[in-house]
Amino acid sequence: MRAARLIKMVLLLQARPSMTAAELAGELDVSERTITRDAQALSEAGVPVYADRGRTGGYRLIGGYRTRLTGLGRSEAEALFLSGVPGALREMGLEDASSAARLKVSAALMPSLRDAQQNASQRFHLDAPGWFQETPAPELLPPLADAVWDDRRVTARYRRQDAEVERELEPYGLVLKAGVWYLCARVPDTGSFRVYRIDRFTAIATGEDRFVRDEEFDLPGFWEERAAQFARAILKSEVVVRLSERGLRQLPYATDAVSVREAMEEASAPDDQGWVTLTLPVENETVAYTQLMSLGPEAEVLEPTTLRERFAQAATQMASRYK
Repeated sequence: MRAARLIKMVLLLQARPSMTAAELAGELDVSERTITRDAQALSEAGVPVYADRGRTGGYRLIGGYRTRLTGLGRSEAEALFLSGVPGALREMGLEDASSAARLKVSAALMPSLRDAQQNASQRFHLDAPGWFQETPAPELLPPLADAVWDDRRVTARYRRQDAEVERELEPYGLVLKAGVWYLCARVPDTGSFRVYRIDRFTAIATGEDRFVRDEEFDLPGFWEERAAQFARAILKSEVVVRLSERGLRQLPYATDAVSVREAMEEASAPDDQGWVTLTLPVENETVAYTQLMSLGPEAEVLEPTTLRERFAQAATQMASRYK
């Protein structure tokens, strides 16, 4: 633990002209007294750490010293490619590896490029979860992430409807979609690939054996295909709805945008009032009611009759309430 801290201290000093004891203590999460002892230990080991005394003093490397400990390890290199997703790194337990990787890269850069990390972080940021959502990280995400990195089989228990099921899985990849984590895994017994919501896992046991990955497996392509299949699978009903021009613009934000685009291709021509009638795939009448209600007076449900009557009752109640 101390050896890793000493290396990180050298890299910090190599990346900056000078740092105070307080700054180093903050970066390394130790006390200033520990920084003093570490600086002395580095000096005794031949690393030219110089201490400037006084209120504005600090620590710096002298003599153009450059450490050769800048080679990236596998986990650090892999984490570096995810460094634009700090929340995801933290939830998977890779925040320290990412920090070390960025520090090594910074230490290896020329002085004129040392501000590259700051420039990038102040210009680009990814906020994956949707608005008004605070989805907590699944408790079992870190061990699953470790199994994914190491290609190790896991024995998993997960909730399926009202029962718990135990299954051996080969974890191929993790996906973060709208703040929700999913595991893409192969089932050894069948050889099929499936998708699991990680927050439904209740227990994970990681085995010692590594599985051999299918080199033809493409995680982004697999996820795109399964996501499209899922969206189609839940749209089991249809409604016929008449929409104003404004309602058409709002519709993709109320329901599945792909289904809206496909429905528009088969829609009727605008009538004399500029309204368009289309047949829209929906999950069920209750979901359709909630989605189309958000369009207010810009939509008129024509079929099914039961849904149209439900909207008529709601309109009557609202008219009475706001009279």
